[in-house]
Amino acid sequence: MSYRRDKRPLTRNIQMNKDLSRLFDIAKAPSRLIIGLMSGTSLDGLDIALCKFHGSGPGTRVELLHFKTVSYAPEVKSRLKPISSKPVVDLQEVTLINAWLGTYFAELINEALNEWKIIPEQVDLIASHGQTIFHAPFFQHQQRPYGNATLQIADGDHIAVKTGIITLSDFRQKHIAAGGEGAPLALFGDYLMFSDPEEHRVLLNIGGIANFTWLPALSKQNKGGIPNVFSTDTGSGNTLMDQYIQKHFPGKQFDKDAEIASTGSVKEQLLNRLLELPFFNLGFPKTTGPEVFSLSHLEKIMSNSSETKPADVLATLAQFSAVGIVRALEVTIPKGVDYKIYVSGGGMHNPLLIRNLEVQLGKKMESTALLELDPDAKEAVLFALLANECISGPEISIEGQPAVAMGKISLPG
Repeated sequence: MSYRRDKRPLTRNIQMNKDLSRLFDIAKAPSRLIIGLMSGTSLDGLDIALCKFHGSGPGTRVELLHFKTVSYAPEVKSRLKPISSKPVVDLQEVTLINAWLGTYFAELINEALNEWKIIPEQVDLIASHGQTIFHAPFFQHQQRPYGNATLQIADGDHIAVKTGIITLSDFRQKHIAAGGEGAPLALFGDYLMFSDPEEHRVLLNIGGIANFTWLPALSKQNKGGIPNVFSTDTGSGNTLMDQYIQKHFPGKQFDKDAEIASTGSVKEQLLNRLLELPFFNLGFPKTTGPEVFSLSHLEKIMSNSSETKPADVLATLAQFSAVGIVRALEVTIPKGVDYKIYVSGGGMHNPLLIRNLEVQLGKKMESTALLELDPDAKEAVLFALLANECISGPEISIEGQPAVAMGKISLPG
């Protein structure tokens, strides 16, 4: 409080920034309309999910009102590939593309809203994951005095200004700042949306990198032999298969329905060499990215072996992804604990990978559609949920995880 010389308090006509005032109203409202954006390491496109959230914290209800995936134009992919998952890049290109990609995302959002006949003023928030161009947990770079780090581009300020909608971005940075590795962040949304009183669940997402969240039944938590809630990366999901296809089959982005891989056979020597990656000797939970599961690493392994047919390489890579997932589940979930697996992400559309998992685990891979959520939209919805929690949720306390609100806020004005 400021005072006059005679000690009487000064009165001021304080006016709150209109966007901050709106944010305050959004936080107090019983429901919020939020757009979630997700663009993965496969560089295939942008997922746009329009969600309506009722409440926050435990008991949050979400309705997926609209969803679409916009495939990246060749120009976008050609700009992103040279700066993605590489230790040395053109810094000017990164700087320029960060702003350019934010504007591009905004254009795609505006087009989607126009298609859905929704005006921007009706939308409360945008939650943008951004485009990951490098993920560097400490175990990977081993450089002191640096710790865990990650970098996503597609500037949130550009999205906010070009759409006129308050935007949250950079979710992974707060997780790292509070002691985490910045991934997997699905844990928080999975815990709030999919925990069940009686059923043990695994929420498996197979994107470029595969990860899963373990959700013990709420009524059985903290009992003998039942591990607590946690989430971890398991290794390559689609990334190696997609990278291999894009190089050896020009014009193809991925092996649709495993058409090529299904004609090949697993090469055990190649599989065993891939499984020698140091990542697999690390304890759980852990994170990784295409920086580790790279095409250059695969080619280095194959350079000293006899020629292998592309179909055999792809069959082996599908088995490699499955083995990484299965080993992680077997190590982290005690034998005898029964659970159901619900799958999302692009890998769920690979019948060979799904068959490998079902054979090795002896379990049916169910879709998150059974939990009333489109499996292709799940990650975009989860980031919308993180924005909902950041603005209006209570502190989420999960053992072993930072209890923080994630997301940097960009105001449109």
